[in-house]
Amino acid sequence: MIQIFNCDQNSPEWFHARAGIPTASEFHTVMASGRSGGESKTRKTYLYKLAGEVVTGEPTEGYSNAHMDRGHVMEGEAREKYSFIADAEIQSVGFIRNGDKGASPDGLIGDRGMFEAKSKLPHLLIETLFRDDFPPEHKAQCQGALWVAEREWIDIVVYWPKLPLFVKRAYRDEAYIATIATAVKDFNEELAEIVEKVRRYGAPTSPSNESEIAAIRNHPLMAG
Repeated sequence: MIQIFNCDQNSPEWFHARAGIPTASEFHTVMASGRSGGESKTRKTYLYKLAGEVVTGEPTEGYSNAHMDRGHVMEGEAREKYSFIADAEIQSVGFIRNGDKGASPDGLIGDRGMFEAKSKLPHLLIETLFRDDFPPEHKAQCQGALWVAEREWIDIVVYWPKLPLFVKRAYRDEAYIATIATAVKDFNEELAEIVEKVRRYGAPTSPSNESEIAAIRNHPLMAG
């Protein structure tokens, strides 16, 4: 069941809405593997972060840097330019939750489309313009958002002042979405196990009889 939270992104309400569940912006982390197919450290850290949110009921404080802050400012400019060029009305949305997964798209278009804005430094935007393809580094997030919101297409807009606006549309890639879905399912199962272990950690045990108590007291590690 889809839930839409009409709040400002990065507001306290937004952090609470997304606490404890994997979100599209981190689906690349959910799908990550370490060297030689081993465990990914970033994935493990994300598991522990969400487990902490579930157990405490409190969201982890968000991280921000100058590049991210600049991106939030430029998003409005990109939105205005795209809206004019595409003659499209963009509906702002804070967060979309669909079961045990979520996404924070920069906007919804009609009943089928989505909008995602990115700012890139001039040399990176020029590279994107010349490559003229959907930026692969944003594929997991954008396809994941389509999956979460149950939408058909997404327009990504890459912007930097004084440079041409890059716009590229992507439709649902069902095979790739199936890969995301499997990874998120496995991730959520691991998350549930970690939460359960944390909640049981340090719980007192009750030996069932005197022989068990005696065995514990007489164990070599208990001597002295």
